[in-house]
Amino acid sequence: MSATPLPGLLGAVAPVLENYGYLAVAGLILVENFGVPAPGETILVAASVYAGTGRLNIVAVGVIAVLAAIVGNCIGYAIGYFGGHALVLRFGKYVFLTPERLEKTERFFERRGGLVVVAARFFEGLRQAAGIIAGTAEMTFRRFVVFTTIGAVLWVALWAPLGYLAGDHIGTIYSDVVRYSLYVLIALAVLAAAWITRAVLRRRRRTAAQAGPTPDLREAPGARKGPDAGKAGKW
Repeated sequence: MSATPLPGLLGAVAPVLENYGYLAVAGLILVENFGVPAPGETILVAASVYAGTGRLNIVAVGVIAVLAAIVGNCIGYAIGYFGGHALVLRFGKYVFLTPERLEKTERFFERRGGLVVVAARFFEGLRQAAGIIAGTAEMTFRRFVVFTTIGAVLWVALWAPLGYLAGDHIGTIYSDVVRYSLYVLIALAVLAAAWITRAVLRRRRRTAAQAGPTPDLREAPGARKGPDAGKAGKW
């Protein structure tokens, strides 16, 4: 049984994983999914690496992670549903979240809330807040459970196999990821800058087109031209 140390952030959760095993996986993922900034995704990857080296069972890790993510998100939903709406109506104005904006958010969740809940699973920050936001927007609970389950399954299906297949090679893989991450970030920054520039230019062109041609102010409106222009004054 391999005892290869986990690198980077994975190594930070290794002691917790060593001492509490599956309970650590369940606990950290659960609290992360109802709003607490905990390393839920990190513990999932670390536990999957352990499974790849024979120290844990990958099926148990996957099932526990999915259930903990769903339960945690549902707790977040309850927090938002029973407390979030009232707090927003009372204090939202201080963070520019007016009742009108809350109403727009609720309408948006009626149309696209399911996709938001699924996609939020893969973004740090949104993953922790998705349940609370959905509850505050009063998304129906049955619909929320369906989509948060889909998101949890996809999330675990992405990270658990990667960690499991990495196994003893996680150190080498982690080093390669760190080495090339800077280039990836630079590429993303360039793409983001290009997208923003394109959006700004398109908006300026659209504004200019809506404004229309500039009127010629050198000639007074209604001025008459031609040989009869001066006859009006005679009458």
